[in-house]
This record gives sequence, C-alpha cells and structure tokens, in this order.
Amino acid sequence: MNTDVTTECFAVALAENFRFQELARDLMQDERATVYRDSLHVDRDGRSAFVFSYGVVITWQWSVAEREGLIKRLLRYADIPYAEVESERFNYSMQTEPTRIQRDHIFLSETSPLHLLAVSHALAQSVKLSTFETLVSRTMQSTAHIPRALAETGRTQLSRYELAKIRGRLFLTKSDIIVRYDLLDTPEFFWEYPELEPVYQQMANYLEIRNRTQLLSTRLTTVHELFEMLADERKHKHSATLEWIIIWLIAVEIIIFLVNDFILK
Repeated sequence: MNTDVTTECFAVALAENFRFQELARDLMQDERATVYRDSLHVDRDGRSAFVFSYGVVITWQWSVAEREGLIKRLLRYADIPYAEVESERFNYSMQTEPTRIQRDHIFLSETSPLHLLAVSHALAQSVKLSTFETLVSRTMQSTAHIPRALAETGRTQLSRYELAKIRGRLFLTKSDIIVRYDLLDTPEFFWEYPELEPVYQQMANYLEIRNRTQLLSTRLTTVHELFEMLADERKHKHSATLEWIIIWLIAVEIIIFLVNDFILK
C-alpha cells in the first residue's frame, strides 16, 4: 500500500459523460472492478474508486499519483471533456453512529463498497451540479450588461443576429441541464438497494442538491425570460419597419400613378 495516501475523498467531474461500456471493459482487464447501474467500482487493496457514466469519478483514500493516473485513463473514454474540471474534497473517518456529514467531514459507519457507493452517488451529483452552476454563472455574467443597458437607456445595441446567437447559447445551456436533471434525482441504484437510500439522502440533504437544482432552474428561467422579451421587442420593431416600408411603397406607387396621369393629360 502507498505511504502517501490519506483518509480523503475526492470528487472530480471530468466530462459530459463517459463511453461507459468501453471504459468498463478496459478497466476490468487489469483492475478489480465491479459494474453497478451507471457506475463502476474499482478496488485497490481495499481502497475504492467509483466511476459514474455521466463523467464523474470519486476516489476514497487514493494517492495523488493514483488518482491522476486513473483520471488520465478515464479521459480516453470521455465525450466532451471539460476544459476546467470541477472538484470537491472531503475528509472522512469511522464512527459507530449512522453515517453522516458535518462541516465537509464524512463520518462513516462502515466502508463496504456498497455503503461507499451510496455516499458517492450524492458526492458525484453535487460535483456534477457544480459544473451546471458554473456554466449558468458564466452565461449570466456574459449577459449582465444587457439588462443594465435596458435599465439605463431603455434599449440595447444587440443586433438580431447577436440576439439570436445568445438565445441559442442559452437554449443549449438550459436544455443540457434539463436533459440531465434526472442525474440529480434519487439514483436508480437504490431501487435495487433501498436499505442504502437513507445514507444517500443524508448526504444529498447536506449538499442541498434539490435546493440547488431548483435555484438553478429559477436563474435559467429569469435569463430566458429576459431574452424572450428582447426577441419579442425585436420582432415588433421588425414588423413596424416592414409596415413603414409598405406604406412608403404604396405612397411611391400613388405618386407615380398621379405623375403618369398628369403627363398623359
């Protein structure tokens, strides 16, 4: 066993998702690995790592070198790797009371693989949710000048093309998160192991997964409504412009008709 390992748990979000079946086949060739629903357990001398299909890995008491080696291997099977990975670190220790978490310290009642997997599900969801939160924060920061301009001047300098691009990016952000909202629900793993669900819920409540998901949805809705309003305003201006063009065309046609009628007379 390595001498530089500690009682630390690391959660790292690496990519949108892994090509899970390919990854599982590769790891099972030279690792003690077990496949569960949407996750893979890797055992090294009683120390566990859990790889989740949605691009997250959780390591328990692995050294830095071991963790980096595993991450490098996982990235071979990553779809859309993150340019900047999200990570969270927790210390943990054993106790006789039920498993709980307090001040980012996890108190475990046991360290069996299934028990650690129940805890890891919540940690994986939390770090994945952090990637969504970062994405939405960046979207809001990049568009924060727009409502300020509206409040100060009553108009925005965005062209229809620029507005369409921003709305497209926003839609992709929102749809990407909504599609993955099921990742933030109670995992299907607990259908098979319902006795472990209280362990997961203890962690999920502490990490505020449900509240953070609802807040994320609210923030997305607020930004979406702003750009819907701007799009409607642009449509109205465009319609008004077309109406004036039609009016001027009719006016020109009338003038031409009157001029021709006068000349003919």
